[in-house]
Amino acid sequence: MNSLDLFRLEGKTAIVTGGGRGLGQHMAEGLAEAGAKVVLCSRNLEACQEVKEAIEAKGGEALALACDVTNPDEVERVVATTEEAFGSVDIVVNNSGTTWGAPPEEMPVDRFERVMDVNVKGTFLMTQAAGRRMIQRGTGGRIINIASVAGLVGGHPEYMQTVGYNASKGAVITMTKDLAVNWARHNIQVNAIAPGWFPSKMSRPLLDRHGERMLSHIPMARFGKPEDLKGVVVFLASPAAAYITGQVIVVDGGLTAW
Repeated sequence: MNSLDLFRLEGKTAIVTGGGRGLGQHMAEGLAEAGAKVVLCSRNLEACQEVKEAIEAKGGEALALACDVTNPDEVERVVATTEEAFGSVDIVVNNSGTTWGAPPEEMPVDRFERVMDVNVKGTFLMTQAAGRRMIQRGTGGRIINIASVAGLVGGHPEYMQTVGYNASKGAVITMTKDLAVNWARHNIQVNAIAPGWFPSKMSRPLLDRHGERMLSHIPMARFGKPEDLKGVVVFLASPAAAYITGQVIVVDGGLTAW
């Protein structure tokens, strides 16, 4: 196979949770540009619809669906609808997430639980629903979980007081490894991406207030750009990553390399 063909995704279908904005949108666009049919789902159907239309305007195929990833019935509906529309589920990008900021000693328990519910339970439910079908079909698949550098290190107390978010992303990383060793025999590769600081709706308030200080902690002295994630998600979804599983690819400009 030609080396460039290793990165092509024609004939594959990808579900991207939280695909209507931010990092999810960028990754969905990258998968579509590589040839995959893309299903965008989140609670904000309107945002997903806008991304769908943008993908189709460039000649791609996409579908927008509403989904609360913490609701097993809604998750199952998205996976079933994807199969009905495009024939299979080959790739899942678990990107939906939420956060809440407060010092650990002041963190509201209900907010901590909500973050864990979306980031951990939601990731598991979508992975489980799609993974069952990949196993039944017998042709393998790719699960790509969006973790964070926050799951690898503690948050800076001056601007990253998000103990629930950090804990949830650490859980996603460990879940990734466990799923990888369980499903390797089914030719399902499970990997994670741990982004550093990328401008998004979730991170924008922090970047606006503490951006200069945050940049001083990044060796490359810049925040991430859409293309910095597009290539990584396409790589992990493609035949080029066929012998990689249970790994976490850190995309942080060197933040965690100090």
